[in-house]
Amino acid sequence: MSTLSVISVIDDDASVRAAANNLLSSHGYLVHAFASAEEFLQSARLDDSSCVIADVQMPAMSGLDLLTHMRAKGHTLPFIFITAFPEESVRARALKAGAICFLAKPFAGPALISCVEAAVNRHHDGTNSDG
Repeated sequence: MSTLSVISVIDDDASVRAAANNLLSSHGYLVHAFASAEEFLQSARLDDSSCVIADVQMPAMSGLDLLTHMRAKGHTLPFIFITAFPEESVRARALKAGAICFLAKPFAGPALISCVEAAVNRHHDGTNSDG
């Protein structure tokens, strides 16, 4: 791929942001990390991200609320959710809302990379179908 894919990681846990940054950077992605959904929404990264990785449970605005907000504003970025509380009902809501993947923390590196590759490919292909 000739252009670097930008991945935005949104998690209120600094150690998760750092681990995701290290993993994704080592696979050739440009990573921007945010401590909250609000921080991401106020950033200049909304328009250059190829994929969003968001924690489900965060203070103020959850990852699912962020996805809903972005879809309402016309943003079609692929979303990957990560959570320490992998409830089936939340997983179902996330996937129904259009998430590419839903991973439980701690997640395996290869699983996240596989999800990111699928999300980036979907973003670059310009498709937004539920699959």
